[in-house]
Amino acid sequence: MNVIEKILARKSGRKIVAPGDVVVAEVDLMVMHDLSANFVMKVFENEMEAARIVDPSRLVFAFDHNFAPATREAAEALAAVRRFAAKHGIRNLFDSGCGSIHHCIMEAGLVAPGMVVIGCDSHTTIYGAIGAFATGVGNNSMAALGFVHGKGWFKVPETIRIDLHGTPGRAVQPRDISQYLVGRLGEDGAVYKAIEFAGPYIESLDVPDRALFPLQTIDVGGKCGFINPDEKTVRFVNRLLESRQTAPPFELFRNDADCRYSEVIDVDVSRIEPQVACPPTVGNVKPVEDVAGTPINVAEIGGSTGGRLSDIRTLARCLANRRVHPGVRLQVVPASRDTYLAALREGLFEILHLAGANIFPPSAGSNQAFNMGALAEDEVMISTQARNFPGRNGHPAASHFLASPLTVAASALTGRITDPRTLEDA
Repeated sequence: MNVIEKILARKSGRKIVAPGDVVVAEVDLMVMHDLSANFVMKVFENEMEAARIVDPSRLVFAFDHNFAPATREAAEALAAVRRFAAKHGIRNLFDSGCGSIHHCIMEAGLVAPGMVVIGCDSHTTIYGAIGAFATGVGNNSMAALGFVHGKGWFKVPETIRIDLHGTPGRAVQPRDISQYLVGRLGEDGAVYKAIEFAGPYIESLDVPDRALFPLQTIDVGGKCGFINPDEKTVRFVNRLLESRQTAPPFELFRNDADCRYSEVIDVDVSRIEPQVACPPTVGNVKPVEDVAGTPINVAEIGGSTGGRLSDIRTLARCLANRRVHPGVRLQVVPASRDTYLAALREGLFEILHLAGANIFPPSAGSNQAFNMGALAEDEVMISTQARNFPGRNGHPAASHFLASPLTVAASALTGRITDPRTLEDA
């Protein structure tokens, strides 16, 4: 069995499971951002008479979309979730300014290898980077089966293995490679499959960069993504768990040597150029040279696939002693409060401020344009965000391109989508 199969077997009380089996598994953690928490809360209160939450310690709410409510309705929605959490003894509530949901939850040491994690956010798959089975579920499933019974039901997925090897070319970052895979597999290329990301290239990455790959599994229709845990995984998790006084020991599952795959895909990363996901979907991925020269109005570092400390360092390095193009609004959104503090201490924000960037609170950034980043009809954005569907960041006729931090930085300087290989210090 592989990692995912072993976790689902253990959590459902079985010795062995196989693809196609349906299991009812114990859920260790249920995660929701402010929007989904509000929906699930309403299902629980209005459609489930006299129901009780089986274990409030397994629930986590993180307010990352409405980090500064702009309307009375938005403020009331957050207040209602706060009251619900207080009423039911839910202590894991990360309030406004905490950062992007999955980053602040992971940094708090709430997820460990061997866990089953469900969320009402499709990018819950990110936790597969540290050896957990993590996937998205609907609001009703979360309320009825998760809240009340602490369980979830799953069909054990078949697994696709992607072996990545080779040395990336100049200015090619992990986001370019994860985005390339979305384009190569297609948005329906792995429906209800588990995807294992493996090979020397994955092994060479630190865990935060590895996380981009399971996170984007949903963009090809996958049920979950994962990386076979190694010593880097153990060191990363142990460091995070040090912050928790009562952190339980975790169980590290690894693939058996003879585990089977429905498909094995070989990828030589040395052949991949910087990539851009073009409107209108995340699967419309092209080499940056195909869209270079497209004028932009907004550039952003942030979102569930951006805003990490390494991203902000990359941006600051490119913008040092330079100015953002006068026609570009550059938005910098740290992924978490820890990231914000580290960037502050390193002096990165001063460099970015002098270059003309705007620094925003830790949050989901312009994702769905609840508090910032809304685009007018004829405007164009390039960002490290995860999604670019029409209307997601403002007017449905606006254009949104997704790219690596380095490509976003280069574009912010020139005012046009720019191949980062043209930067001297890329």
